Amino acid sequence: MQNVYEAASSGYGAAMLDCIAMRLIPVRLWVLAILSGLLQVLPFPIAGPAPVWRTAFCWVALTPLLLALTGKDANGRPLRAIQGAALGYVSGFVWYLGNCYWVYATMHLYGGIAKPAAAGILVLFCLYLGLYHALFGSLIAAFRRANLGVQGALLLSPFAWVAVELARSRITGFPWDLLGVTQVDNLLLTRLAPITGVYGISFVVAAVNALWLLRIHLKQRRYTWPVLTVACVAIVLLYVVFSRRAVPPIHEGTQATATLLQENLEVGAEATSEGPPLTKSEMLRTFSQLSLFPPAGEVCDGIPELPGTQCAGSVASQQGADSGGARYLQPTDLIVWPEAPTGFLESDPEFRAAISRLARAAEAPMIVGNLGIDTDSAVKRGYDLYNSADFIQPDGSFVGRYDKMHLVPFGEYVPYKKLFFFAGKLLDDVGDLDPGTRRSVFTTGGHRIGTFICYESVFGDEMRQYARMGADVLVNISDDGWYGDTSAAWEHLNMVRMRAIENRRWVLRATNTGVTAAIDPYGRVVVSALRHRRTSLRAGFDYEHDVTFYSEHGDLFSYFCALVTVGGLGFGLLRRTA
Repeated sequence: MQNVYEAASSGYGAAMLDCIAMRLIPVRLWVLAILSGLLQVLPFPIAGPAPVWRTAFCWVALTPLLLALTGKDANGRPLRAIQGAALGYVSGFVWYLGNCYWVYATMHLYGGIAKPAAAGILVLFCLYLGLYHALFGSLIAAFRRANLGVQGALLLSPFAWVAVELARSRITGFPWDLLGVTQVDNLLLTRLAPITGVYGISFVVAAVNALWLLRIHLKQRRYTWPVLTVACVAIVLLYVVFSRRAVPPIHEGTQATATLLQENLEVGAEATSEGPPLTKSEMLRTFSQLSLFPPAGEVCDGIPELPGTQCAGSVASQQGADSGGARYLQPTDLIVWPEAPTGFLESDPEFRAAISRLARAAEAPMIVGNLGIDTDSAVKRGYDLYNSADFIQPDGSFVGRYDKMHLVPFGEYVPYKKLFFFAGKLLDDVGDLDPGTRRSVFTTGGHRIGTFICYESVFGDEMRQYARMGADVLVNISDDGWYGDTSAAWEHLNMVRMRAIENRRWVLRATNTGVTAAIDPYGRVVVSALRHRRTSLRAGFDYEHDVTFYSEHGDLFSYFCALVTVGGLGFGLLRRTA
């Protein structure tokens, strides 16, 4: 009985100490943590695509948080790990709230969930993922407290940041908007990505944030500060010069052409907002015409809605009619239909017949998003249902299918569904799809095509597998209609662009509502279609064959950072106990 009382007293005492520790954090440190969370939002898209000038905020966004984590409590002592975790948690909550606010719109407008419940889901989402910032905060505070000092904690901070980003990818499977993605337009810095993946860029950005706070002690000489000033100016000038010289050439002539369909079908609550929906037969006829005869719509020479991007009528499409107004078929090397709420079933005879006719008429292979079904007597409903991409040869034969492997939690399936019994009908409309079991590379005309679907594009270590499997070009089909006019569509585009850079591959991206685009191996959007238009885009591309270090070896750099982080923590604790 005495042991039970002592244990209870010990637990109560620990809780009291934690409460006191929170109260000892100065208000100034809380303000710094919140400020850092706000600054972390700015380099990413907010309502539309992020202008390049705003991405510069990433170079100072972490500095206030690092300043808070290496500070002292009200008693003048270095922060405890739990205090660092609290500061990091607040910063992370603010960042996720600003960066992923679109979760509310997705849940309410497109998921049919009531506003209070949708807001609650967003808050819970941010509280959950904010734990990663809390982990980062606890690590920095532990470094600071474990006899490594402020300097040691700051030097280890970029390693810890990358280690936490790796955890986001591996543990919860939500590596959305890693810090390095902010620099997708930095053609000098992105040269790291084919070696380290996006994590190497995150490391550089985090290291620069820490550099502002490092105290470098130099022996004072007569010319010390003038020399340092000149050196800093020289570094900036060299950076600008090399940035301009490092710009790879734009591909003027490409060896192949793809036709990327943008169906522009409304989803969720929006699907019933304007008139009756198209029937299956009407959709097949309409989309087949768009694939064979691309309309004379507007085509952009970069990212739509971004200042500096020029959008004008498509010359190629305008040439698709003779003087009498008759249209003629434009040759293409590949036709891609996106993931969309069409409800096309691979097993549907009408669907298969229409797609086969289109492939034969165009004399081109096709990749078409649909739902795949396999009979399975081992499950209650008698079949497995997949979010799939079918591959059709020019002769109209269905020769391959890729089933999406990384499904969207609470969108395409409910993880640990039995644990959410209390949600009742709230989750009735959530998809009940099955994950695929293997990656597929489609082969046609001596070339290999790797296809990935929507959310899978945020996982660099998974997408690199296609390059290892010999894919010469990557195809991404997606339905970003669920995001509405929020930042998510633009954030998603930037992550797809990073996959192109990491693997040095062209990415052909066909989406339901946008952004439909062709992305070159350096992450540049070469040509795109305006969003919210029913159209198709003719885009030139090339086949690439080199396999980058990252494609071959994956996240070695991020694992190295995790190892350094654990090693630094262990070394600091050993010094403290010695």
